[in-house]
Amino acid sequence: MSSTHQHLAGFLWSVADLLRGSFKQSEYGRVILPFTVLRRLECVLEPHKDAILARRDELKAKGIENRERQLLSFVRPLGLSFVNESSLSLAKIMEDTDQHVIAKNLRTYVGGFSSGAAEIFEHYDFYNQVTRLEKANLLYLVTGRFIDPELDLSPERVSNHDMGYLFEELIRRFSEISNETAGEHFTPREVIKLMVNLLLAPDTEDLLVPSKVFTVLDPACGTGGMLTAAEDFITEHNPNATVKLFGQEINPESYAISRSDMLIKGDQADNIKLGNSFTNDQHWGKSFSYLLANPPFGVEWKQSRDEVEDEHDNRGYAGRFGAGLPRINDGSLLFLQHMIHHMRTPDNGGARVAIVFNGSPLFTGGAESGESNIRRWILENDWLEGIVALPDQLFYNTGISTYFWILSNKKDPAHKGKVILLDARDQWAKMRKSLGDKRKYITDDQIEEVTKLYVNALAEGADHPKVKVFAPSDFGYQRITVERPLRLRFEVTEEALATLETNKTLAKNADLRDQIIAALRPLADRDPVFSKADFDAELKTAFSEAGLTGIPASVTKQVWNAVSVSDPEGELQKDKKGTTLPDPDLRDYENVPLDEDIHAYLEREVLPHVPDAWIDEDKTKVGYEIPFTRHFYEYTPPRPLEEIDAELKELEGEIQRLLGEVTG
Repeated sequence: MSSTHQHLAGFLWSVADLLRGSFKQSEYGRVILPFTVLRRLECVLEPHKDAILARRDELKAKGIENRERQLLSFVRPLGLSFVNESSLSLAKIMEDTDQHVIAKNLRTYVGGFSSGAAEIFEHYDFYNQVTRLEKANLLYLVTGRFIDPELDLSPERVSNHDMGYLFEELIRRFSEISNETAGEHFTPREVIKLMVNLLLAPDTEDLLVPSKVFTVLDPACGTGGMLTAAEDFITEHNPNATVKLFGQEINPESYAISRSDMLIKGDQADNIKLGNSFTNDQHWGKSFSYLLANPPFGVEWKQSRDEVEDEHDNRGYAGRFGAGLPRINDGSLLFLQHMIHHMRTPDNGGARVAIVFNGSPLFTGGAESGESNIRRWILENDWLEGIVALPDQLFYNTGISTYFWILSNKKDPAHKGKVILLDARDQWAKMRKSLGDKRKYITDDQIEEVTKLYVNALAEGADHPKVKVFAPSDFGYQRITVERPLRLRFEVTEEALATLETNKTLAKNADLRDQIIAALRPLADRDPVFSKADFDAELKTAFSEAGLTGIPASVTKQVWNAVSVSDPEGELQKDKKGTTLPDPDLRDYENVPLDEDIHAYLEREVLPHVPDAWIDEDKTKVGYEIPFTRHFYEYTPPRPLEEIDAELKELEGEIQRLLGEVTG
C-alpha cells in the first residue's frame, strides 16, 4: 500500500479509539467496516447523485412503485452496479446532533440502496450496531469521523484496486486483534500469496493470452482474500485479462465483508453467495478455471449429513461425493470433492485446484475407507499434481502443520503420471510478536524460493533434496490378511469356569448354567486334552452323568469357547469341509506395495518367520495414503556414548560445586 492508503487505513483504524470500552476489540470491525463501505459507496455515487434522483422522480411521477430494476438499468452504462434513491447523505445526516434522529436517518439512508448493496448491511447487522452506538452516545462521534475531509474515498483519489487493498488492510488488522476467530475468517497474507503462486505460476504462459477470461471459485471464501490475491496475480501478468470471481461463505459476517469488498472494487458482488457449500451449492452447474480454498480444519459435517449422504447414495459420480465419504468429524475431503466437481473439463481448457489441509487427509482411514477411496479416486485419475508441506505455527488459531494440495486435470505431458512432494517446512522466519498461535511467517524471498522449486519440479523433476517425485500408484497398497492355523488344546480350568459364570448367553438360564458348571467342575483336575474328539467324549459323559440333555447349540458353543485354549502344540482345527481354520488371535495385517505380488511378499517377508501362514485373499483390500513425513525422514544417529558420559560427568561436577556453595 502507498503512504496515502496507509494514512487512510490508519485514520479508519483510529475510529477504534472511540469504541474502546463500549465494544470488545473483536467487535470493532462490525462498526468500522460497514461504515467504510457506506462511505465508499456514497463517494462512488456522488458524481451521479443528481441524475439518479432526477430519474427516481421521473419514475415516481409515472406511479412506478418498484423502481430498482429501472434505476439499475439507468446507472449500468455509467459502470455502476448499485444505486441509492434516498436524498440523504452522511453530511446531511450529521446536520442534526440528536443521536436518535441520526440513527433513524442512517437506517433510512441505508434502506435506500438497491437490494444487492442493502443486503450487505443486513449481514453486517448494521442496524443493530447503530442502535448500540446510539445507546452508548457514540453515534454522532463515529458517524462524524466518516465525513471528515481526510476520508475522501472517491474513485478519483482511491481506485477500485487500491480500495481493495485498503479494505483488506482493515480486515487484516481486525482479524489479528480477534485471535479467537481469526482462523475462521482470515488466512495469513503470506500463506495466501504462496498458495496463489503455486496455483497460478505454472500457468504463466496461459495467463498471457490476450483478452482471455478466467473464472475463479473459493467455496469457503471467508472475507475473500484468496479471490482477491488470485485476481491480482492474473491481472499483474495480463492487465487485459477478464477475471470473474465467485465465492460461497457460510458465515454471514464474513460473507458481508467479502461481498462488500467485491462491490467497492467494482467486481461482480452477486457472484459471492451465502450458504453451506455442502447442502446448498449455489454455483451448481458452473465450472471454473481455478479453484482455491482454506476450509476449516477438522470440522465435523454432522449437520449436513442427510443431504451429503443422499447425494452420495443417489447421485454417485453424477453428484459431488461419489468417490466416498470421510468420517463425520472432518469434512476436509468433502470440500476437495466439491471443488473437483466444479473443475472446468480438459476439453474446455481444464482447471487447477489449490486447497489447504492439515495432515489428516494424507493418511486418515484404512484401506477402502471413505478417505482412502477418495485419495484413490484422485490419484488413479492422475489429478494430484503436488503436495507442499508448510511450517507449523503459521495460522492464527492452530499451531499444527499444514499442507497445500495442488490438483490439475490438464497436466503437461511430461508431468502426467507424476506427483510432486515438496518439503517447505524449513521455509519460515520468526515473528517479532505472536498473534494467537501464529509464531512464524514466510518471507517474500522464501515464497519466491518455494514457488521456483515447485515450478522447476514440474519442468525438470526432482533435482533438489527437498523435492521428490512419485507415480500415483506409489501411494497405493494392498492390505492383506495373514492367517495362521488354529491349534487348540482343551481343558477345564478355574478361569474357564469363571468365564462361564459371567457369560451373558448362559445368564439367560441361570439354572442350566449352574448345572453345566457343576458337571464340568470334576474335569478341572485332569490334564489338558489335545484331541477335540476325545474331549467331546469326556464332555458328553460329564453332561450325561449330571442328567443334562438337550442342551441348546448356542449354549454348547459358549462351553467350547471357554474350554478351548490356543496352543502351538495343539490339535489343528478344520471345518466340516476339511479346510484349516484360522486363529483370530494370530491374525495379522500387512500393507504390500500396489505393484508387488502379494504371494511373493508373503514368501519373502512372512514365511521365513511363520512357515504355516497364508493369505486370506477374500479379505485383501486396496488402499491409498500419502506418508509425506516418511519420505522426507532423515535419520539422526545418537551421540557417541563417550560424549554423553563426559557431559553427565561435567553436569555431576557442576551439581557438586553448587551444593558445596549452598552447604558451605
